[in-house]
Amino acid sequence: MDKKNKMNNSNHNKIMMDREYFNKSGPEIRKSKETSTNNINRMYLGECNLTYAIQMMGGRWKLLILMRLENGKQRFAELNRQIPNITERMLALQLREMERDGLITRKVYAEIPPKVEYDLTNIGRDLLPICAALHEWGTKHRILYHGTASSLTHNDTKVQ
Repeated sequence: MDKKNKMNNSNHNKIMMDREYFNKSGPEIRKSKETSTNNINRMYLGECNLTYAIQMMGGRWKLLILMRLENGKQRFAELNRQIPNITERMLALQLREMERDGLITRKVYAEIPPKVEYDLTNIGRDLLPICAALHEWGTKHRILYHGTASSLTHNDTKVQ
């Protein structure tokens, strides 16, 4: 086998190993080396209250979920219908993280079909004025640097 084919074969094997690793489900995908730069940075940045708060709100969809819960409890399907372009899987993941972080509560009713409602906790509700301020800042920044603000708002609903 010539040098070029060896490299292609090596790259192919690496890609296949990467695919196997990233297609795994379960706890093994979440394990990370304690001494990894990413893990060390996560611990370091978690010490700063500002970056800690940003990590709680971080994620593409969390702010929109928070704003959707502003007016009270919502069921999963209602949230999914109201948030543009979010997949059910991503919504479930984001809701789980937000519940874990104490931003929302999840109440399961023992009935058939299953009924689950999500609501803001008091500490989650404290983020609403911050979200509104970020929305205003985003509008100002877009106008200043792009000449126009987006026609979308956090109140827009999903187009079916």
